[in-house]
Amino acid sequence: MPLAVIDLLKGADLLIYPLALCSLVLVYILCERVWALRRGAVIPDDLADAIVAGQPVTGGEHSVLARIVRFAQAHPGDPEGVRAFARLEVSRMERGLPYLEVIYAGAPLIGLTGTVWALIRVFSSIGGPTGLPDPAKFTSGVSLALSATVIGLVIALPALIGGGILQRLVDKYAAQLDVLLARLLASKPTPGAL
Repeated sequence: MPLAVIDLLKGADLLIYPLALCSLVLVYILCERVWALRRGAVIPDDLADAIVAGQPVTGGEHSVLARIVRFAQAHPGDPEGVRAFARLEVSRMERGLPYLEVIYAGAPLIGLTGTVWALIRVFSSIGGPTGLPDPAKFTSGVSLALSATVIGLVIALPALIGGGILQRLVDKYAAQLDVLLARLLASKPTPGAL
């Protein structure tokens, strides 16, 4: 099995380097976003419960919701500014996700390019007095040529699945933040209000 993996990597030839870069960026983004989008870092329960209950908000100091609350407290009477800041925080939660889409689209294309390149080399080696390829070398060359596409697809699948899951998580948090923000702004009297 390890020899098959080594042969697979050798079959990708020079395009293994951009594929490896895509793979490293993919792993980094997935790990960083999973850590950054954990519930306690976005909407801590104690802070959300305090907002819902209309109590003084404390706790969750370094969370997304805490930053929004601090901004709201620093800018009383500016609900549109607070909403804009909340949209900015949601945008920050999406950081890195567009790169997963690029990896999802690009890795298979890089792999396909490697496959076409290797097939061109395989077919250009056909020659000799009969003009027929050596069947063993030919099938081995075609098999190795397809390895770049396999690697590209293996990279693209986690990018597609991980990016989709993380985007749904950001959307869920955005909806929850919107509800909490409406509650927070409703509980604060605005200047000039009766």
